[in-house]
Amino acid sequence: MGSFIRSMWMRRSLGFWAAIALIVVSMFPCATPANAAPRSQRQRISSVSSRNHRARLRVKHRPARRGRWIEVNLSRQRLIAWENGRIVYSTVISSGKRSTPTRRGVFAIQSKYRAKTMRGRGYVAPNVPYTMFYSGGYAIHGAYWHNRFGTPVSHGCVNLPVGQARRLYNWAGVGTRVVVR
Repeated sequence: MGSFIRSMWMRRSLGFWAAIALIVVSMFPCATPANAAPRSQRQRISSVSSRNHRARLRVKHRPARRGRWIEVNLSRQRLIAWENGRIVYSTVISSGKRSTPTRRGVFAIQSKYRAKTMRGRGYVAPNVPYTMFYSGGYAIHGAYWHNRFGTPVSHGCVNLPVGQARRLYNWAGVGTRVVVR
């Protein structure tokens, strides 16, 4: 009988053995040696107590800019408003489609309009709400004509839901930094 139980135990599937390995590995805490991290991270991490270690690791990727600034992440289709290194709020956007891409770079808000008629090749959009131009004809503004946020559909501008555009318009002033990545 003992040999039968042993043979059944040895015939387990690969998934079973992978689960056993995960259980065994999770029983022992893993620590990365201090010299495995890049030098800048080692200096930041070494000054933090082990009690704060997890919280500090979450914060280390936060940009260090001071003041108010706006980050537009084109790959995630998100706009993030920052103030003194903290996220004020984040919202979904629609950036430029492939044929009319949104311009990448570091800019500043040049002018603000409560409502503005926008014209381009093949379109006229009257009364575009909460428009903030940051580079020539490129702007962050509300879009009342579509609800496909999270998908690139614009002619190069950064489209926001109207309520979020109002909030950003009231929060940001002329000169506020805009980083489009």
